[in-house]
Amino acid sequence: MLRIRGALIAAFVAAALPGCKIIKTPTAEEKAAAAAKSAFDPNAKVEAIWQPQVVPYYEKRAGELKDVAALAASNPDQAGEKYGNPRKQASSPWTYAVKFTGKVVAADTASRAAALDVDADGDGKADAKVQIGPAIRGTALRDTLDFVNFNEFKNQIEWAQFGKSFNEKANAAFLSAVPRDGLVGKTVTVTGAFPLPSGNDLPLVTPSALTVAP
Repeated sequence: MLRIRGALIAAFVAAALPGCKIIKTPTAEEKAAAAAKSAFDPNAKVEAIWQPQVVPYYEKRAGELKDVAALAASNPDQAGEKYGNPRKQASSPWTYAVKFTGKVVAADTASRAAALDVDADGDGKADAKVQIGPAIRGTALRDTLDFVNFNEFKNQIEWAQFGKSFNEKANAAFLSAVPRDGLVGKTVTVTGAFPLPSGNDLPLVTPSALTVAP
């Protein structure tokens, strides 16, 4: 009886084996490759949306500096609805899309956080401070977009890295080509974003596009 039972079990196992799939244990190299493939790449994410989405968004959303600054000073929420991201987190400050052409009245290019003071209304006084990097403060370019959302990211670290990558893309795309000498008196055309200024501070604009006239 025991021999018959053993034979039946052996036959059952043999019949079942062809349907079994042996899963190979991945090597350390294979695990590393898989992890790298699934790892968050903020630069690649920004690169993918920059030309087809980010640039057209700013071209369409940006208002003239004098109009945006005036409305932001009198009614920040209304300005945000019109020129910013209405879907922003409630605790986040407003940022605004803006465009202007003006004359450079001062240039601080000795610092890595280089910036230009630009007169956009012709009165000889600066109306905005434009960051030209390579070190760029803030995440205004990310924060003004209405088609990116914090909830799409795993955590605050990824969200912060994503914001920084916009600044790096602006540097690579056009800011690195901006001359560092002889800028005072030049005419610049800027599209970009700035957070709600504090007190009497000038709007601190991070460009999504910037050109310097010859």
